[in-house]
Amino acid sequence: EEIRETSGQRRRKATKRMRVVEALRKSGNRPEWMIISELPVLPPDLRPMVQLEGGRFATSDLNDLYRRVINRNNRLKRLLNLGAPEIIIRNEKRMLQESVDSLIDNGRRGRAVAGSGNHKLKSLSDLLKGKQGRFRQNLLGKRVDYSGRSVIIVGPQLRLHQCGLPKKMALELFKPFVMHALVKQGLAHNIKSAKRIVERAQPEVWDVLEEVIADRPVLLNRAPTLHRLGIQAFEPVLVDGSAIQLHPLVCFAYNADFDGDQMAVHVPLSYEAVAEARQVMLSTKNLLSPSDGEPVVAPTLDMVLGCYYMTYDKYADQPDVKRPTYQDMEAVQRAFDMRRAHVHDPIAFRLKDGSRIDTTIGRVLFNEIVPDELGFLNATMDKKKLRELVSRTYREVSHEATVKLVDAIKDIGFEYATRSGTTIAVSDIFTPPTKVAMLADADAQIADMEDQFQMGLVTDDEKYQHAIRVWTDTTQKMQEALYASLPPESPLAMMSNSGAKGNITQIRQMGAMRGLMSDPTGRIIPLPIRSSFRDGLSVLEYFISTHGARKGLADTALRTADSGYLTRRMIDVAQDTIILPGSCVEPGEAIPGIWIRHRPGDVLLASLLERLIGRWAAAPIADPNTGEVIAPADEEITEPVAQRIIAAGIEEAFVRSPLACRIRRGICQRCYGRSLATGKLVDEGVAIGIIAAQSIGEPGTQLTMRTFHTGGVASSVDITSGLPRVEEIFEARVPKGLAILSEIDGVVALTRTGDQRILSVTSTRTVSEDYTLPEGYDLQVEDGADVRVNQVLALPATAEATTGDEVVPTEPIKAMADGKVEFIRTGGRRRPTGLRITGVRTDTREYPVPANSRLRVEGGEYVSSGHQMTEGSLNPHDVLKIMGPAACQLYLVEEVQKVYRSQGVNINDRHIEVIARQMLRRVQVDDPGDSTLLEEERVERHAFNELAEKMAAEGKIPPTAHPVLQGVTRASLETDSFLSAASFQETTRVLTEAALEGKTDHLYGLKENVIIGKLIPARATITVERPTPIAEIAMPESLLLPFMFEFERADSLSDVFEPEAALAAASYVAEPI
Repeated sequence: EEIRETSGQRRRKATKRMRVVEALRKSGNRPEWMIISELPVLPPDLRPMVQLEGGRFATSDLNDLYRRVINRNNRLKRLLNLGAPEIIIRNEKRMLQESVDSLIDNGRRGRAVAGSGNHKLKSLSDLLKGKQGRFRQNLLGKRVDYSGRSVIIVGPQLRLHQCGLPKKMALELFKPFVMHALVKQGLAHNIKSAKRIVERAQPEVWDVLEEVIADRPVLLNRAPTLHRLGIQAFEPVLVDGSAIQLHPLVCFAYNADFDGDQMAVHVPLSYEAVAEARQVMLSTKNLLSPSDGEPVVAPTLDMVLGCYYMTYDKYADQPDVKRPTYQDMEAVQRAFDMRRAHVHDPIAFRLKDGSRIDTTIGRVLFNEIVPDELGFLNATMDKKKLRELVSRTYREVSHEATVKLVDAIKDIGFEYATRSGTTIAVSDIFTPPTKVAMLADADAQIADMEDQFQMGLVTDDEKYQHAIRVWTDTTQKMQEALYASLPPESPLAMMSNSGAKGNITQIRQMGAMRGLMSDPTGRIIPLPIRSSFRDGLSVLEYFISTHGARKGLADTALRTADSGYLTRRMIDVAQDTIILPGSCVEPGEAIPGIWIRHRPGDVLLASLLERLIGRWAAAPIADPNTGEVIAPADEEITEPVAQRIIAAGIEEAFVRSPLACRIRRGICQRCYGRSLATGKLVDEGVAIGIIAAQSIGEPGTQLTMRTFHTGGVASSVDITSGLPRVEEIFEARVPKGLAILSEIDGVVALTRTGDQRILSVTSTRTVSEDYTLPEGYDLQVEDGADVRVNQVLALPATAEATTGDEVVPTEPIKAMADGKVEFIRTGGRRRPTGLRITGVRTDTREYPVPANSRLRVEGGEYVSSGHQMTEGSLNPHDVLKIMGPAACQLYLVEEVQKVYRSQGVNINDRHIEVIARQMLRRVQVDDPGDSTLLEEERVERHAFNELAEKMAAEGKIPPTAHPVLQGVTRASLETDSFLSAASFQETTRVLTEAALEGKTDHLYGLKENVIIGKLIPARATITVERPTPIAEIAMPESLLLPFMFEFERADSLSDVFEPEAALAAASYVAEPI
């Protein structure tokens, strides 16, 4: 009753109480169970006490808290027996209550109880909470045995599936397996002697170790593990020394370099683990990045330089140069090996199809490693082209060919980088000859502006803007002059042009001038650094440049934590999103989807082509000119299909998307589309929620760390603005610099009252209402007359009418709105049978415009609802309210993309869509109807729809609700799984509410299963090979001796004896792919 009849604070309070009562009623918990009268005590092992030297004790905080409870309880008992005064007993009871409170949750009520040294005692709740609590420290992450850690160095001789493992480390890691093999081969009598042999590292151990590791991959992990490629499997190769050797091409996935980084090694033990490591985690199985589908093993640094040097054509601009003809690869190779030709020599080469092309010796040698299917590549191979080559090989040839190719590129790249003898000295860096003149010209412009400022012709701000503009232009011109005068074959130009290392900005700082710098607040200092690193900086210039460098380092430290926390929240919100088999629609049903449109003005967003590839069409996509269907409904949009769609001039397409998938938990295969890591339809059981969160989080950390490398040189965009913006979007906060949205369609007008600007939108629409004119009513208005609201239109001839036996008073007919009258005549009668009033309804909305906002509309312009009227970011909640869930989700996706793409980071839309879907999965109840739901309760969308349909079918009043947008933190805490929510944040609140409601965790997500120690519901398809039981083992007599005492004679052993089968290694063929 209170909920129905009151409003505001009282209603909220009543709803809260109702929620508790309802929880108790549904769960069957009794209210009296919520009060503890007998306090359970934790077993002593879990609250240990240890004696220190000097006779003192170190004890768990819980012992202190329990002691306080016991002391106060005993004192209360004594006081009650003595019949102490009421006031003393009341005080003692209060103290007892406080001690129980602090045992359960110290610091929740009143001041926290402090122990010695004034530190807060750790209560039972504190044992569960936070990063060091039971959930996150012991249940979600555990320490493992069979692991090692060492510094990494480069292993250029390794194949892609290999890593170099130090012998000493391998022996320790595989100790039990080596001991077993020693006994099996008869090199040791028993396990004890085998252990002695291993610990003494006797020579025979090494051969056995080689055999053991032949079919056992190891896992290599580098912290921080930001995405799934931060842990991969390799086949170990024993190496001398104490450092782990890493293949150069996997460095990019690990974000590793060889300046002292360390890596951890883990050994998969069970057959299943070994099979999974080999079939899913092997580095050769992870060639593409799960975030954007680009190759993650593309060559970098020296390898790029080597390939660039090898395929560089210094005679490209000399068409008449003499080119000797070579008939085939062998002839070229022979000439090169015999030193008759140099790698850059121009030649004419006959291809396999008989045609003749102009190329160079180096390019022919490079093409030896390119798969035949791709034809002859006659181009200078820079970093971008090598990436494309790897990508094409994966798409057009095969997975195996790609693995072969990248290893070959690595070998050839290193070889020719060495042969090129590329080196860099101060003499390679030179100052552009026009530098002095350019600086003088800039100084003259600045001096001229200074004069104007002194005369009061320009403001301080205009002078500042002018200085920034002049110096930016000068720096740019100097950069161009430097680049023009740089010989293309100089080592500096080769490194930069190939994409191996460095860019023109860095070369400019070395040779021309450093340019403008930012101060710690990000404001550009109008005094540039004129010197270059080659000439050396003056003391003042050095001092100015320290600002940026220091800010870079401070930012790195702070933002890494922010980015990690954002990743954690996203992992939590999406961890139960797993791919389910098949499609979410039955045959014949309409396929759900979203519209993706071409945005011509937006440079930052991905092209329509990129956004279409790998999705499934939700409706047929037809050529608008010919009507031919390019992509049928429910078919994949492949690269060629997407290109045909763009070529046909289509600017929008209706495609399937995780946003539109109808499955309640998880997402179906077709709504997700192609997996970026494999280039094929995503497999069922893939944890795409985790992949999405990692794909968004990993570059977030990268971006924050990247400030460091430019040394704080002023640039227009800094990720500092970017990462908080991403957080703002995912937490669904009202953004800073809010833009005004029109809530209705209408015409804009701009007015001023004092300093305040006001935007108003007025909608006018024609509305007509019909009135029936019963018999016995006299008209009071003329046809075509204007009437006002509530004006009498017709009066009854008599004051009352008779219906059956009852006498009912009759009412006059009044106008409901202003407008013009029109008579309605039916059946050719002269007397009107009704009236129609047509009027114009106006609706005006006013919006005050902040002083610093810039308008995007003009007075008199017509806008539709949801139109953005001022510059800035939209409030996503407003977008949801005015334009609906679909528009809101697309807005979230596009805004996140803008931030990442402005930093040059590519993330596929679908990852952001998965997170956006989770943010909009709940609805808020407006009217409970006949259901047991409460007003303002938030319910999972599918569950609500099912309930509403069920109630409507039963003839009851169904509840109504509206969609709500939740930030990722809120959404994670409101998940159905209490284990997952408790391990995320607010542990005590989540657990007490779960206990009160008697909740059941159905273990749908990943975290819940990890916590209780079950296998996660995500699955990869692997085949596990187990060894067959070994029959009739010929056992050495020394091993049979212990049995002699138990059996009459050795023959009485069973026919099949299987102690070996329990430990025999998996019968895997050690193949790289």
